[in-house]
Amino acid sequence: MEHYNVTGMSCAACSARVEKAVSQVQGVTSCAVSLLTNSMGVEGTAQSADIIRAVEKAGYGATLRGAAKQNSPARDEIPADTETPKLLRRLIASAAFLLVLMYVTMGHNMLSWPVPKFFEHNHLALALLQLLLSAAVIVINQRFFTSGAKALISRAPNMDTLVSLGSAVSFGWSVYVFFRMTGMVAAGADSMAVMEVYHDQLYFESAAMIPALITIGKLLESISKGRTTSALKNLIRLRPKKARLIRDGQEVEADIDEVRPGDIFAVKPGDAVPADGVVVEGESAVDESALTGESVPADKAAGSTVSAATVNRSGYLKCRATRVGEDTTISQIIRMVSDAAATKAPIARIADRVSGVFVPAVIVLSALVVAGWLIAGAAPGDAIARGICVLVISCPCALGLATPVAVMVGNGLGARNGILIKTGEALETVGKIDIAVLDKTGTVTEGTPVVTDVLPADGVSEDELFEAAASLEAKSEHPLARAVVLEAESRGAAVKEVSGFKALPGNGIEAYLEGSGLAAGNRKFIGSAVGSDGGLFSAGDRLAESGKTPLYFAKDGRLIGMIAVADVIKKTSPAAVRHLKGLGVRVVMLTGDNEKTAAHISAEAGVDEVVANVLPDGKEAHVRALRNGGTVAMVGDGINDAPALVRADVGIAIGAGTDVAIDSASIVLMNGDLEDVAACVRLGRGTLRNIRQNLFWAFFYNIICIPLAAGLFGLRMDPMYAAAAMSLSSVTVCLNALRLNLLKIRDDSRDRPKRKRKKTGSPEVKTGGTVVISVEGMMCEHCEAAVRGALESLGFVESAQADHAAGTAALRLSGSFDEAAVRAAVENEGYVYGGVI
Repeated sequence: MEHYNVTGMSCAACSARVEKAVSQVQGVTSCAVSLLTNSMGVEGTAQSADIIRAVEKAGYGATLRGAAKQNSPARDEIPADTETPKLLRRLIASAAFLLVLMYVTMGHNMLSWPVPKFFEHNHLALALLQLLLSAAVIVINQRFFTSGAKALISRAPNMDTLVSLGSAVSFGWSVYVFFRMTGMVAAGADSMAVMEVYHDQLYFESAAMIPALITIGKLLESISKGRTTSALKNLIRLRPKKARLIRDGQEVEADIDEVRPGDIFAVKPGDAVPADGVVVEGESAVDESALTGESVPADKAAGSTVSAATVNRSGYLKCRATRVGEDTTISQIIRMVSDAAATKAPIARIADRVSGVFVPAVIVLSALVVAGWLIAGAAPGDAIARGICVLVISCPCALGLATPVAVMVGNGLGARNGILIKTGEALETVGKIDIAVLDKTGTVTEGTPVVTDVLPADGVSEDELFEAAASLEAKSEHPLARAVVLEAESRGAAVKEVSGFKALPGNGIEAYLEGSGLAAGNRKFIGSAVGSDGGLFSAGDRLAESGKTPLYFAKDGRLIGMIAVADVIKKTSPAAVRHLKGLGVRVVMLTGDNEKTAAHISAEAGVDEVVANVLPDGKEAHVRALRNGGTVAMVGDGINDAPALVRADVGIAIGAGTDVAIDSASIVLMNGDLEDVAACVRLGRGTLRNIRQNLFWAFFYNIICIPLAAGLFGLRMDPMYAAAAMSLSSVTVCLNALRLNLLKIRDDSRDRPKRKRKKTGSPEVKTGGTVVISVEGMMCEHCEAAVRGALESLGFVESAQADHAAGTAALRLSGSFDEAAVRAAVENEGYVYGGVI
């Protein structure tokens, strides 16, 4: 995905127009424009010059971000906030003129505050002063007018068009009234009498107040938007700028760009690790909280891995660089967060559809309001004032910000807790999951076998057993052998050199140690080589029943003991499964192990269902089948999990897993902790709830305020109050999104099962029956009508009734129910099909 900075956008209508223009460029496969970050993410084969040309043709500006390095999310660049200082300067300059103007119009005219003698009885001079002061404010805020005019000429009106039209009409009408007053006075009329007749038709203060108040709103919005992107900025700041390279035995400080794979670098206490690498010398505790969210420093020694941007807290380390620059873990995290900011959650499509027609509809509505009041006999000044209020109070900006601000804050919260979410769609989907599919090895279990039980034969000590076992197994490359050797080393057992080593596939191994014959293997192999077993075979059978693998050892034809090895369950797995079930998520475990081992692990973990003997290519098929029963999340860490991760509605990779698994997943858990899956669900649900709150406010605001501005409830609104209300709406959406930072994603005290959306399998419905389906994304009666029309166009649907409050639609059938056709009809209208209830 290539990222572009886009300039000139002011509302959702702007972002929709840019997105539409770029999507039409040949070679573009997908395009997502973010009003929040003023950025655009584009995928496909189109040339950047063609994309920039399309944006400019639409009336906006675009530059390729991080052009020096492909796929770089603006390396070491924290986009400077130039907008907030400009808005602040404009506001201060506007306020200087506006305060004088308000003193004259409100203070003197309404409260009889004193003015210089020259103006006391010269009402035309006062009106002229108002004209000049309001003109000054308009000039200071000319950006609204130039942007609005360009958009109108391009036949793509936006928020600036509404603001500039409202202010310009107020100013133009007031100038007309002023010259009319001047003409009457010049003809001999008394200026006091003329002023009494026309003073309430002068809207100079409104013409100035509208752009000034919108500037206040834009300033607050810019500050709020800056806070929502702080997570990304903080991640970029974490990147170290310097490295201590070891060259010719000496430490040399160098720029981070000079570090290459294979270089040896030193890290002193307090220094940030400059690149991903492996410790070759030294011991220390490294603070990895920036990547994992884990506050306790991790111990590092020779052979341990370190990651760029983590901080050395105690000892001196020498490390060999393995990944540098844009390949480091921190750079990949930044890229993921940046990519997520440039993608859209499915629920955002509602706002996009509305925004595309919103501004033109408001302009037409404003004209109709003016015409309607004139026909009703209202004074021209009153009719125009109501039309201006409709123009100014309408706010497409809140609609455009509703989803991206929540997604950005949600992604930032996840990143701070070691949860990396690649797309807005993944963040939304994870909050809706019905089924969590867990791979066993490395996900539910530790992924590496360890010794669990040691049973030496009579007359043999554990040390003697481990000396023989480790000496024999040291020559083997089997993972179980490695577990035995590690356990022996931890016990201080001597590992001696053996001769005549021979591997017997499917049975075991043989060798000679100091003239004695050693053998290790399964029960069948060792049982044929020894006589009495002293009850060890029976004990081994019992351990095998519990999912462990017994390894038998013999010396000179005599059984000397048994060591059981198993891939043990992670300590956090039972709690993680319990939390998922508390959220109403059904937990399924897939494994290639035998049924006994699978049953034992599943019982320990507490999963709802286990599927054993699954071949690597079978996981994808099982996930595909489970999707008939609801929204599925696949959690895995290995190469064999990649197809299933892609097939699932949302793929979640354990951070300690393979690169293939991480690339295939849409969410990465950096801590490698299964409990973070439940944290993901809480984060997704919290973000989705916040988005719905924002969209509700944006729609509710416009549904209520536009009729108020039009005067339908008998109220007469001043245009300046309409401007204040418009500014407040956008700021409210941003502030509500910032509340997400208070969400405790690891707190299970408020966990609640979500409402069940689907049933397993396809429903069997007779002709003439009724089916109730879940439809997510409906916000109003218009949405209900769109869904109803789409469903009733299907041949087997006699009638449909949609309910946006309940998020459902009831279908009365005249034929056999076709779920695929229903899903397509709902999704083609831009809503989310949730299945049969």
